[in-house]
Amino acid sequence: MSATSRRQVLQGSLALPLWALAGEGEAADDTLALLRQGGVVLALRHALAPGTFDPPEFKLGDCRTQRNLNDEGRAQARRIGQWFRRQGLQPAAVRSSPWCRCMDTATEAFGSSGAVQAWAALGSPHGRSEQTNEASRAQLRAALRAVPAGRFELWVTHAFVQQALAGQSTGSGDGLLLRAAPGGDVQVLGRFSVG
Repeated sequence: MSATSRRQVLQGSLALPLWALAGEGEAADDTLALLRQGGVVLALRHALAPGTFDPPEFKLGDCRTQRNLNDEGRAQARRIGQWFRRQGLQPAAVRSSPWCRCMDTATEAFGSSGAVQAWAALGSPHGRSEQTNEASRAQLRAALRAVPAGRFELWVTHAFVQQALAGQSTGSGDGLLLRAAPGGDVQVLGRFSVG
């Protein structure tokens, strides 16, 4: 990407998404610049939790009944937190789906559970369902619009919430860098991965 194109993205005048991998040269510089500029949210999918869906006996408050992070997922979450610390970046807020795999990703990456705010809008309003509703999407869009310049938030969520909010999703432990576009739409500025 040329310096002119990068400036256009940073100034918000380029409508096409910027695809950025956090560990690769110029793309990493773009990701860093956007996070430091603020007014954005990194919507991170929870780290690796093998399997699909939750077991039939699922209970939201009981991690023993849920699909959880494995050792690789916990290590992946720690790498995410290490990347942010190396860059000197601290989210203004860390919010998480109340599902254990999301809360564990957030706490492994960013410290004690007291630093992580559980937020139902980042989970499924229907228990085991992999769907989100318009009320949750409206809450997420409003919160995205409220993130001020110079600050960014990190939201740990699920692929289906990423898809419902931004029309895209990621692999485990990867994220979408989002900004509120004029008119209330959600703009995907790039993709984030620390590997």
